[in-house]
Amino acid sequence: MTFALIGFAAILVLAFMRMPLGVALGLIGVVGFSELSNYRAGMSNAARLVIDSGQSYGLSVVPLFILMGLMVDRGGMAKELYRAAYTFLGHRRGGLAMSTIVACGMFSAICGSSLATAATMSKVSMPEMRRYKYHDSLATASIAAGGTLGILIPPSVILVIYGLITNASVGKLFIAGVLPGIIGVLFYLAAVLFVVTRNPEAGPAGDRSNWGERLIALRDVWTTLGLFIFVIGGIYVGAFTPTEAAGMGAAGAIAIAYFRGALTWKVMLEVCRETTLTTAKLFLVVFGAMIFSNFVNRAGLPDALLDIAQSLEIGSLGVIIMIIIIYLLLGCVFESLSMILLTVPIFAPLVAGLGFDLVWFGILVVVATEISLITPPIGMNVFVLKGVLKDVSVGTIFKGVTPFWVADIFRIILIALVPGIALWLPSMMH
Repeated sequence: MTFALIGFAAILVLAFMRMPLGVALGLIGVVGFSELSNYRAGMSNAARLVIDSGQSYGLSVVPLFILMGLMVDRGGMAKELYRAAYTFLGHRRGGLAMSTIVACGMFSAICGSSLATAATMSKVSMPEMRRYKYHDSLATASIAAGGTLGILIPPSVILVIYGLITNASVGKLFIAGVLPGIIGVLFYLAAVLFVVTRNPEAGPAGDRSNWGERLIALRDVWTTLGLFIFVIGGIYVGAFTPTEAAGMGAAGAIAIAYFRGALTWKVMLEVCRETTLTTAKLFLVVFGAMIFSNFVNRAGLPDALLDIAQSLEIGSLGVIIMIIIIYLLLGCVFESLSMILLTVPIFAPLVAGLGFDLVWFGILVVVATEISLITPPIGMNVFVLKGVLKDVSVGTIFKGVTPFWVADIFRIILIALVPGIALWLPSMMH
């Protein structure tokens, strides 16, 4: 156990020295495994893991969903989703912020990236909120918080990576994220309502839309929503695997972009290039995490932690609460992917040993990771917005997101206490 903890500390040191996380994980994994056996075995183990993982059919889901998300972004679908949400909510106090939250949720359902959701929606909804003189704190906070839904509402690349590390079913993880994602949207709407109730000037009401305008707006988004229902619904009923769903989702996104006139050879080349680069970066950290996980397991850290957890008089749920607190603290200094890759190889065997479902734990981990996207001082979504909105200070955005991460705390407690929220839909899968 001690040797594994030294390895974990070494990774933190290398990460703070700006070494790429995938390289740090792989390096410490190889060195640690070699010290426990021999260097020939350490190198052989790393090579076998990389080759076996690289040839895994299930891993192909990652580039396909990334391609799908990028093509959706280029297709201009975010603007139509926002307009559809606005026609139903815009006339309420805080309605434009609420529309942003709902549009982020729908965009997340076909994008799978929190940072891309936040960056895209900032260009779509921020000009409208400024036109109605929304306070910058509420306007930017609704975008930053809404963007966090991208890593939970399926298809989510983070859930895919969690599934690869823990061998949990990616299909069940996707379906498990649906209800917690919807609850996240509802809790964020409640946070907006809380803000505008205390200060009505923070979010003035917009114009009311008639039913004719609402039906037109819904007509414009039916292809986008249909793509999500087709992909996730197909996984749910067992019509196809997540990998097959990813392929059809990517093909569907390309077709939608083509028929909307947004697909050119230049756009296609840009999307393919970005997909390749993003996939390569993700694969590097995933392979590094798998090598590190093998070292940690061989060093006996998960078994030692399980023994400690069982010796404590706080019960299994108390251990889960402690793990959640650790994630919330780590979220103040690490970005989302780093947190998952560093901790899941350690915590997942412990949680499984305590008798908990790894699909449920995966949803807990992702919700905790969502919180890290909007908490200081790292808050990646906050800095993405700052990069797009140069005239808004980071302090203003962090101040605005406070009610939203408080809402997330309530959500993660609810999911921890009522596992059925995450497990009910997967339990009904064919």
